[in-house]
Order: sequence, then C-alpha cells, then structure tokens
Amino acid sequence: MTEPRRTFVLVHGAWHGGWCWKETRAVLEEAGHRVFTPTQTGLGERSHLLSRNITLETFVDDIANVLRFEALEDVVLVGHSFGGLAISGVADRMPERLRQLIYLDSMIMESGQCPFDTLAPEVVEGRILASEESSGGLSLPFPKPKSLGILTETDAAKLGNRLTPHPISTYRSPLCLKHPLTNGIPATYVVCTDPVYAPLETSRQLAKACDIPFIELATGHDAMITAPDALALLLLKIAG
Repeated sequence: MTEPRRTFVLVHGAWHGGWCWKETRAVLEEAGHRVFTPTQTGLGERSHLLSRNITLETFVDDIANVLRFEALEDVVLVGHSFGGLAISGVADRMPERLRQLIYLDSMIMESGQCPFDTLAPEVVEGRILASEESSGGLSLPFPKPKSLGILTETDAAKLGNRLTPHPISTYRSPLCLKHPLTNGIPATYVVCTDPVYAPLETSRQLAKACDIPFIELATGHDAMITAPDALALLLLKIAG
C-alpha cells in the first residue's frame, strides 16, 4: 500500500532561517513528500530586512502567505521554538488549509501574551541588556550553539555563520488569536529531552493544560541540526 503524500511547511525558530531544515527536508522529500521551508522576515537570507517594525503578525503573515500563494491545502504545519507562535497564528486565520500542527520544542502562548511574558524575569532582563549592548535595542544577538543543545563540533559546524540576530520587537508584540489555541486543528507537542531546553517550561505547561499530546525526542533543542533523520521519521510518524 502506497503511503499518502503529505505537504509539510517547516517554520524555523529565533536566529535561524529556512536553511536549518536542509537535512530533514531532504529525508522527507526523498520519501516523496512536498516540503516548504520559508524564512521569516529579518532572518537568514532575509536578514537585510531586519527592522523595529517586525512583529509577530509579520511572522504569521510570512507563513500564511506561503500557504496562500503556493495554494497549499491539507498542510502539516511544523513550528520549531519561536516558530510555534507563527503556526498558532496561521491556524487561527486559515484552519481550512491545515491538516495538523506539530509544535517542535516550541513556544506557545495564549492570546494577548507577548513572548517576554512567558520567560523568567531574569531571562528577559538578560536578553534586553544583550540587545541594547549589541544593536542599540534592535535585535537579540544569537546565542552560543551549546545553549541550543548543540554539543559537538560537527553539529556546530552545520550552523556555520548562518545564525542571525533576531528582531527583539517580536518578543514585545502580542499574539492575537480570535479562537482558542490550535483552533480545533489536531496538534502534537514534541519535547526534545537531551538536554531539555529550560526557557520553554511555561510553554510545555500550557500545552499540557490544553491537552496537546506529547512525544519525546532524545536530542537537543535544535533537533533539525542534531538529529535531522530521526526528526524526519518522527514527523512522518505523527503526520500518518
């Protein structure tokens, strides 16, 4: 029996770009699936667009427009880390185009919250200070690979010099949802457990409160870098 052909849209997190999905995308495409890996405004190859005007709505627009202009339907929408916010926004706007949501070690929030609202005060203070010192308050400097769960030189080399500063304005802008989180779309939360990414504790608690089922993946936070093949296989398993 032939496996169904799925359409995946993979949304990266802070400091990354569509480039980070290269290996996972290759596995999915080799298995016969369609894969889109858009880069959000101000990051990656679109880093020249970095500005103080970028908000979470901008990030939602980025992904919603991919679905619209590529005429995508029945989409498995995957959001990694900060990318979880964009997929929640897209589910709120256009649920009719979606098959499933997969929150990959993701940040999730209730409507009206800002990303800084979900982080410990000392983390917020540290990030604001780093932003002021590095860019005059325009962006968050990218972290060291180790803080993303990247523990080997081989995996760190995959990042190269491609991490880019992240617009801090997206951390200060609210996620505006007209419907409950996930908007009725089936959702799964993948927790990367080796090591666990501490800043996401509030998001994991909210996912549990919303009865979103959990699946564990024994790798670091940047799973598409540290375990791209295993991640691809897990996405296929979840997508069915």
